[in-house]
Amino acid sequence: MGELGARYLDAAIALLERLRDKELPAVDDAAERIALSLAAGGRLFVFGGGHSALNAYDVVYRAGGLILANPLIAPGNDLGVRPITTSSAVEKLPELATPVLDGAGVRTGDVLVVISLSGRNGLPVEMARQGRDRGALVVGVTSVAASNAEAPRHPSGTRLLDNCDVVLDAGVPAGDAALDVAGVPQRVGPTSGVVCSAVMQTLMVTVIGRLVALGVEPPVFMSANIEGGAAWNDRLLAENADRIFYLR
Repeated sequence: MGELGARYLDAAIALLERLRDKELPAVDDAAERIALSLAAGGRLFVFGGGHSALNAYDVVYRAGGLILANPLIAPGNDLGVRPITTSSAVEKLPELATPVLDGAGVRTGDVLVVISLSGRNGLPVEMARQGRDRGALVVGVTSVAASNAEAPRHPSGTRLLDNCDVVLDAGVPAGDAALDVAGVPQRVGPTSGVVCSAVMQTLMVTVIGRLVALGVEPPVFMSANIEGGAAWNDRLLAENADRIFYLR
C-alpha cells in the first residue's frame, strides 16, 4: 500500500514543480497588480466555489499570511452545510453573486481572487464577471485543462478563465483525481487541494514581496502561539480595520 502513497505524492510533487516552472510569471504579474491596488488603498477579497472555498480560507487569518485577505462567503457554498450536497447545488447558482458582492461592497480599485478548479459553475463565473463590472482586479485560479474538458454551466457560455484579468493555471487534470488503481473503476487521489493552496500561498508571499518593493510595510500575521504574537496581531488588525471585514 505504501506504493500508492508514493505515487500520490509523486503526482502532487509533479504538479507543484509545474507550478514553479511554468506559472511563476503569471503569479508575478498578478502579484504586481494586486500590490499596486493594495498600496493605493484597495481591499482584497478571496472566493472559492465548492471545495475551492477551502483554498480561499487557507490564506485568511493565517500566521505568516497577509492580514488584508477577506473571505467572501456565499450561504451554502461551504462544506459545513447540511446536507453537504447542497454545496454542489449552490455552486451552480450565478444569482448568488450579486448579494455576496453587494454585501462586501466590492468596488473599483479592489482585488477579487476567484478559485474554481473546473471553472465552469455559475457562481464563481458570475463572481468574476461582476467583479470586473464593478471595477475590481479579478484574478482567477483554475485548471485550464479541466475547464476546457467540459461545457460551461454559466448562462453566458463562458468560463472563469474568460472573465479574469489574470489567470493562474493549477494544471490539475480533469476530474481532479490523479491515480489509476487496479480494482477501482474511478481514479483516486484528488490533487486540487494541495496545488490550489500552493498557488494561493505562492501568490500571497509574492504580493508581500511586491509591497515591500513599493515601500509599503505589508501587514502580516504572527503566530499567536509565539510570545508577543497576539499583541502584534491586535495592533495590525486595528491599524488596518478599514480594510478588514472578517472580524465584524
